[in-house]
Amino acid sequence: MKRTEIKRRPLSDTTLNGLEADAKEYRELDGNGLYFRVKPDGSKSWQLRYKTPTGKWSWLGLGGYPEVSGAMARQRATELRDDAAEGKNPITTKLARKAAEAAAATRTFETLAREWHTSRRASWDEGTAKRIIGALEKHVFPTFGARQFETIQPIEWMELLRGMERQGILEQMSRVRSYCQDAYDLARVTGRATHNPLEGLSKYLQTSKAENYAHVPLDELPPLLRAMRAYSGAKDVQIGLCLLSLLAVRPSELREAHWEEFDFSKSLWTIPEHRKGRKRGREHLVPLSQQAIKLLEELRTLSGAYPLLFPGRSDHTKPRSDTVFLMALRRLGYEGRQTGHGFRHIASTIMNEHGWPADHIEAQLSHKPQGVRGIYNKAQYLEQRRAMMQWYADHLDQLAAGNVVPLRRPA
Repeated sequence: MKRTEIKRRPLSDTTLNGLEADAKEYRELDGNGLYFRVKPDGSKSWQLRYKTPTGKWSWLGLGGYPEVSGAMARQRATELRDDAAEGKNPITTKLARKAAEAAAATRTFETLAREWHTSRRASWDEGTAKRIIGALEKHVFPTFGARQFETIQPIEWMELLRGMERQGILEQMSRVRSYCQDAYDLARVTGRATHNPLEGLSKYLQTSKAENYAHVPLDELPPLLRAMRAYSGAKDVQIGLCLLSLLAVRPSELREAHWEEFDFSKSLWTIPEHRKGRKRGREHLVPLSQQAIKLLEELRTLSGAYPLLFPGRSDHTKPRSDTVFLMALRRLGYEGRQTGHGFRHIASTIMNEHGWPADHIEAQLSHKPQGVRGIYNKAQYLEQRRAMMQWYADHLDQLAAGNVVPLRRPA
């Protein structure tokens, strides 16, 4: 657009974007002393013509276009004209505002949280550090990342965390609350905050143990197994539910599993030490029953072309949502009664009631024994657990079929 074609002022966004350069630099009035400058090389910027306290006219740059939009330039021009009318030097006030904006940028919650993350990074393994910052990026930064951390009120934090409660991700909610509370502690001990708005919130939030580990009584297990096996939603999710019931692993371990971790010739799944929930320096060996192998082979026809067993729909490099199995159980009518983690409790109860050794059960659940015994007992009881988990898979088949099973395990 030629400058001669301008029809109205203030200049429209279409005009600002379309103005063409001339052989010489020129300015076009936007209004109230604000001008739009176009240089021969095509670069564009804003300038304010104002009268200094001594009564002389001068120019003040307000920033380049399109970084500074028309609306932003007009707002800045208004502030600076008001300053000049009050006898202040617009150059000085402009610099002061710029410094204040730069200082404010360092006081956002995202800046604080990333500083806290960096300060703790040396104490975490790579997987833990990645999961923590990922949780903040997903659940907190979209809402509070750009906010000044000292302005966020406790009620706002409560609303955010209760939103996670409603999604059913209580364990994640609890961890996110802890991360954010720790970040505020850093601000407090470094003199940037006088209080922690997350203190005391845990009293009024659900605990992951109460809800996230919910599981049905054993007399309701058979209909649940049948419902899962008849699940009409996504096939990979149906297989995932069945695998959770068979393997007694953490839902995150299964959801984030990679095909390279499975050795079908040995019927063995090796969960690496960096997987969520793992203790540092401890990988976990999971023996696979015949039923689990069959399900995995079926799943491989669906997702075997990807590294992950359960690749996300929009991004195959990331696993499915951390609520995928919980949502499936809700669709089956088990909201608040059964969760993915709850299958671990069911497995523990059944195997204990049928006389399997506690050490073998705890090893299958990847629980570390307490006290001195936990320090010295490094056994994984792999072969014993192979027999136990095959028995358990057969037992679940019998329950689903409605057959009577013996109280004690076979010799």
